[in-house]
Amino acid sequence: MTFPVYLSIGLWQIHPHFFFESLAYAIAFRLLLFNKKKDTIAPSQRSSVIVGGMVGALIGAKALVLLQHIDLLWQNPEQILLLLLQGKTVVGAMLGGLIGVELTKKIIGLTRSTGDAFVYPLIAGTAIGRIGCFLTGLSDRTYGIATNLPWGINFGDGIYRHPTQLYEIVFLLGLTVFLQFRSRCDRQEGDLFKFYMIGYLGFRFFIDFIKPDFHVFLGVTAVQIACLLALVYYRRSLVNLFKFTRFDRSR
Repeated sequence: MTFPVYLSIGLWQIHPHFFFESLAYAIAFRLLLFNKKKDTIAPSQRSSVIVGGMVGALIGAKALVLLQHIDLLWQNPEQILLLLLQGKTVVGAMLGGLIGVELTKKIIGLTRSTGDAFVYPLIAGTAIGRIGCFLTGLSDRTYGIATNLPWGINFGDGIYRHPTQLYEIVFLLGLTVFLQFRSRCDRQEGDLFKFYMIGYLGFRFFIDFIKPDFHVFLGVTAVQIACLLALVYYRRSLVNLFKFTRFDRSR
């Protein structure tokens, strides 16, 4: 396999990152609109929350990717502009989106939790996007460190690496199954989103130890620091994550 793996559609050769990222946004947004029909939040408020989340996600994705690769400032400064234009991080988008949603809720006076509707669209979008990351190869900078394991992938530089993009897809499938089971147990509005955030951020904290990124502080990356701070924020929900008390149907 030669990376990047371009997709042939008729006479067109489409870059995998562009194709799967566009597909991820389209499917995630479609799922979000479907979920929007089922909730009890006023349509105008839900629309405001979605816009606030999208703006926050864009800012967060760009800000964290710059911190993640801040070493380029002195190693290869001409790549900073390219990184700012093309680079983004899922964790930055998630946390930026969370901040954008919470600020929007304060502005419009909405006190109810709104996160549950975002969970499965986020999972689907992230998993589809990671297919594009994998097929893009080295230029995407989401691969893992060298490995001797039989499933190591040579992305084009002769080094067999952990396919961390595929690890993430497998994890997201498992997380979906877990959340489906957990959603049948006793929980409050908004808990599903908190459980998703705890699961994904915990996974990213550990998986990033096998990524060759710049370790900005005490052997961890900017993304890992962001994950830790968010997990501290959700510490109370972490206690409830594994309380599998069934719903009382008689209530």
